[in-house]
Amino acid sequence: MLSRKVPLDTAPALVAPTYASRGMAHTIPRFELPEESMEPRAAYQLIHDELALDANPSLNLATFVTTYMDDEAARLMAETANKNAIDWDEYPQTVGLQDRCVNMLSRLFGADERHDSVGTATVGSSEAIHLAGLAMKFRWRNARRAAGLPCDRPNIVMGGNVQVCWEKFARYFDVEPRYVALTPTRFIIGVDEAMALVDENTIGVVGILGSTYTGEYEPIAALDAALTALCEKNGGDWDVPLHVDAASGGFVAPFLSPELLWDFRLPRVRSINVSGHKYGLVYPGVGWVLWRESSDLPSELIFEVDYLGGSHANFGLNFSRGAAQIVAQYYNLIRLGRQGYTEIMVTLAETARWLATELALLDGLEIVAGGTDLPVVCARLADDVPFSVFDLADRLRLRGWVVPAYRMAAEAQAVAVLRIVVREGLSRDMAECFVADVVGAIDHLGTSPPTAPVAADPCNPAAANPRSAAAASQLAGVARVPGTKHVTEVKEIVDSKTKAVC
Repeated sequence: MLSRKVPLDTAPALVAPTYASRGMAHTIPRFELPEESMEPRAAYQLIHDELALDANPSLNLATFVTTYMDDEAARLMAETANKNAIDWDEYPQTVGLQDRCVNMLSRLFGADERHDSVGTATVGSSEAIHLAGLAMKFRWRNARRAAGLPCDRPNIVMGGNVQVCWEKFARYFDVEPRYVALTPTRFIIGVDEAMALVDENTIGVVGILGSTYTGEYEPIAALDAALTALCEKNGGDWDVPLHVDAASGGFVAPFLSPELLWDFRLPRVRSINVSGHKYGLVYPGVGWVLWRESSDLPSELIFEVDYLGGSHANFGLNFSRGAAQIVAQYYNLIRLGRQGYTEIMVTLAETARWLATELALLDGLEIVAGGTDLPVVCARLADDVPFSVFDLADRLRLRGWVVPAYRMAAEAQAVAVLRIVVREGLSRDMAECFVADVVGAIDHLGTSPPTAPVAADPCNPAAANPRSAAAASQLAGVARVPGTKHVTEVKEIVDSKTKAVC
């Protein structure tokens, strides 16, 4: 997230405590370094009180990121918060724990003993995705150069539902993104549509094991088979790898659907990323990226670093990072084991399916995805409902629930949905409370339908907040979408008000 420098003459310049105490009886500058010190207890209290304005993590059904860990894990993280994981010589045991995690995960993801697998910890799946993308690009470029072919127009094929870090990779590293468009009835990649975009300049195809939009698994095995057939059709000259973005599903599928083929058991799958801080059950942020064989990671991307006390191989966009999350990942792997992870994922999946069943009984709610893949429930509103999903999400926020409302990716933007992520901490009891609050919110909005919402900045509809997304569409002249009842006549009223304000 980017932060901007704030002009001191246009913003509240002081932070004032909500109550006076010793060492805290005066204001301090908000955007300038204070001239004087303060008592640690006072600094703690000031920050603690401000953070109380954040959402309750236990009621945050928007995030996939872990919000609960064992007390023992939290203690280990506190004990290792002062360790820099990059200092291999100084903290060799931390490096050893990372090595063990990579070994466990590579085997969990189908690498057998004949595979010379490699991998590394990352700062979440975003860094992991950049590293995997770079490996694909360099591997493709090396092969093209060896064949005496041009290598100046790389592209990567992926669904329009990919997470934004894939768009970042393509833009930052000059790779043409080729998106498989979604449809109003298909919210994941289409296999035939993906193959139509592959050519000799394709560095790789991306399959997602757990779409951020709906929680659905993409057909990885079908992508693998189609990609193999396409490469063979071109006389073996093409060798396009398949990368699996298993940020969310990598710690779910092996325990809920061990028979599902999505990993290194498929010949085209050369690399996998997974988020330890999602269903790996670790506090943010830790990710992992693994390659099927060491040859899938071009050697020129690896740096030998010798100024930390010894020579060590490093591949990462980041350098210094805390050791705590790596230690916590190892803790979870040995503490839970296959049995523990299976029990947790089964419980989460059962809660998600129960939630989907209960919500499907409510008038006006239609289930798009109901926890059959990831423990995620995605729902839309029927066309005749007199309010939008944005209104419903806003109403639930009054009870503390954070439920994201958004439109699907390009070519399916006419569909607006709510998404509920089921994580540890959302017990069946809490899920029942949530359903009761959804019922209350729907009853209220049904009897008192909201008037047409107005954009946060009427002179700039693009800057509208999520509550006013429907209004922004109206301002842009877009017809109403399923799940809303803001008809096009409203546009004339809003337009007239906009002209008056602007």
